[in-house]
Amino acid sequence: MAFQMNDMTKPVKDRLGFDPASVKKLTFGELIKKIGPGIILTGIVIGPGNITTSAMMGANYGYKMLWLLIPIILMGITFTLSSYRISIMTGLPILHAIRHYYGGIASGFCGVALFLSCFFFTLGNITGTGAGMNLIFGFDWRIGSLIMLAILAFCYLTKGVYSKVEKGIMICICGMIIAFFATLIATGGPNWGQVGHGLTHPTLPEGSLATALAYISTNAAVTAGIYGTYLGLEKKWNKQDLFNGTMVADAITHIVTVVLISGSIVLVGAIVLHPDGIAIKAPAQLGDLLRPFLGNAAPIVMGVAIIGAGFSSLLGNTQRGVVLLNAGINKEIGLESKPVKILCIGCLAVATIICFAYDGSPTQLIFIANVATSIATPVAGLFMVLMLWKKELFMGTKAPRVLQVSMTICYIFALYMTVTALKTQIPNLIHSFMG
Repeated sequence: MAFQMNDMTKPVKDRLGFDPASVKKLTFGELIKKIGPGIILTGIVIGPGNITTSAMMGANYGYKMLWLLIPIILMGITFTLSSYRISIMTGLPILHAIRHYYGGIASGFCGVALFLSCFFFTLGNITGTGAGMNLIFGFDWRIGSLIMLAILAFCYLTKGVYSKVEKGIMICICGMIIAFFATLIATGGPNWGQVGHGLTHPTLPEGSLATALAYISTNAAVTAGIYGTYLGLEKKWNKQDLFNGTMVADAITHIVTVVLISGSIVLVGAIVLHPDGIAIKAPAQLGDLLRPFLGNAAPIVMGVAIIGAGFSSLLGNTQRGVVLLNAGINKEIGLESKPVKILCIGCLAVATIICFAYDGSPTQLIFIANVATSIATPVAGLFMVLMLWKKELFMGTKAPRVLQVSMTICYIFALYMTVTALKTQIPNLIHSFMG
């Protein structure tokens, strides 16, 4: 797929072919029809890793780490809008823009880092679908994973993947929102005083840094925004969509749905498990989250939720990793292309072997894999910051200073969290597999 770089020597109005100030804002109904990539990104983000990490946050620390939702909202919107703006201003998706400005080695390095981040996420998704099958049927999670992978492989070999994924993910998202919010109501709701204290008093309890990093990296990472620029091609977005409200609405829709789901899971964990000192170490304990609302049916419903989340995330995330890798090395990126589909199946096969070689708890592997996904932001985020501050991108118009500053602060925060936490977590990850 070929892309045409905009002539950066021209003012923005001449470069885009229209005056951004003259673009008419879309109505709410029109925006609903235009958004889509954000929904796909939410389905990718809300996988078994997110459910497990969110449950761990609530179970282990109660309301104390709810403040992380605030930087997650800021980071999620900032990373996504920065990606969209760079893409529209340059005429290139992010990795192709990196290739243009910094060369093939830089784009290839970013592509590999993003791919590895997605690959670690895939480990958690494979394990998660197996854990969901274990909750429902009781058999070994590995058998459950194989069944779901066979179904997934069939989906990859069919046509119209984008539209099917978008609709299926919307159903899964709505189902999870209903299940967890119904549980919140059934438990009498959270302690709002403690919720307010947790949101306004940032703290990192001893031993919580890895959990905080896992929670941030799965809910707000540059990977989502970067992939969104390629999904926008599938959605047939045009340059006007940056200025008519489409991309802003899409970014907000993505992060709001993510926070609604993951935040509700944290609250359920804080209400149901934390008072009894129950830590999440096995799939069965995830089923306990919904027991106040569903009773004995909770494990089955949770199993269905995890399978749905894992399946939609597997389908979207594996594609995401392959597309970003291919974009980094300047290869085919179309979702319907045969090379992308073959690479997706190959990645799933390798990831399955690694998962089955792991001898610990599946929920622990999900958590470890989620921590490891954080490697993408320090790499690709650096080039995004550099590009966003390029004067030529906004020649002839006012630079988005608030977005530039926000992107820089968010990157520094993510870099600090990642480097600090991975000092201990990468050795733990290696030891887990070698052990």
